[in-house]
Amino acid sequence: MKERQFGATDMLVGEIGLGCWQLGGGDWGDVAEEDAFATLDAATDAGVNFFDTADVYGQGRSEDLIGRFLQSRPRRVYVATKLGRGSDPGWPGNFTEAAVRAHTEASLRRLRVEALDLTQLHCIPPDVLQQGDVFDWLRALRAEGKLRHFGASVESMDEALLCLEQEGLASLQIIFNVFRQKPIHTLFDRAKERGVALIVRVPLASGLLTGKITRGTQFAPQDHRSYNRDGQAFNVGETFAGLPFEKGVELAEAFTQMIPPGMDPTTLALRWILDFDAVSVVIPGAKNPAQARANAAASDAPPLDPDLHRALARFYEEQVAAHIRGPY
Repeated sequence: MKERQFGATDMLVGEIGLGCWQLGGGDWGDVAEEDAFATLDAATDAGVNFFDTADVYGQGRSEDLIGRFLQSRPRRVYVATKLGRGSDPGWPGNFTEAAVRAHTEASLRRLRVEALDLTQLHCIPPDVLQQGDVFDWLRALRAEGKLRHFGASVESMDEALLCLEQEGLASLQIIFNVFRQKPIHTLFDRAKERGVALIVRVPLASGLLTGKITRGTQFAPQDHRSYNRDGQAFNVGETFAGLPFEKGVELAEAFTQMIPPGMDPTTLALRWILDFDAVSVVIPGAKNPAQARANAAASDAPPLDPDLHRALARFYEEQVAAHIRGPY
């Protein structure tokens, strides 16, 4: 596993991390405790030393599993968590100093640590980011030794650029993949100038870029991909991974036609992201050891040919960009 400097911090992280939303269960289907531990084991054995979780994943289950795993199998793993989307007290009550402090203390207990490596604002409302008080509260918690670094997970590039102006911001977590290339031109140079690490989530476009989702794919009832933004049952006319579902499947099929011989869709999608030096770590999820090992192996793949990069840039500009929906 190749490593990268995490922004201006002293953390050296494996360039492929592990997204741990699925370990909370429910939103991605049930993951048994033994399967969760086996997946964490496989990831760390493959060189992963960066886990990304949140207090809301399984209402704390993901954090608790990670905390117990790292106590029973002592390894140097950096854990990034998030706050702001929990149900206690919920929105807008989450955006007070008392709530931010309480949520931080709860994460410390579940992760069984004295200080959080990194905590991130979890896609909170833009007006709260604009007001800025929440960053002062995070700076105070850092000064008290409750956390080492703070960052923000955002939906749009406007939010990312707003957060970049905050003193002490260590990281930004963004959506970036073959279908979401806007950060290349709007964010990357600025983040590098500021020494801010970039954590890439949704690198496989919620599964579209794995080549395994078709027009006939049926998701488990509890899988969050079965529902639209209003919580109603999903249908093929709804937006999926920022694209109309049928268009997304069509584009995914076109993407698979561009894969070089000997490379699979997942490896190509991850390798493409890793070829950008502004990226600090990519956090694909995994529900089993085989997926964790396959994701980590992308670090060993060679950089893509420049001609393929140019082709994927044209693909995005000519076929994808006009169809993207939602904050971006």
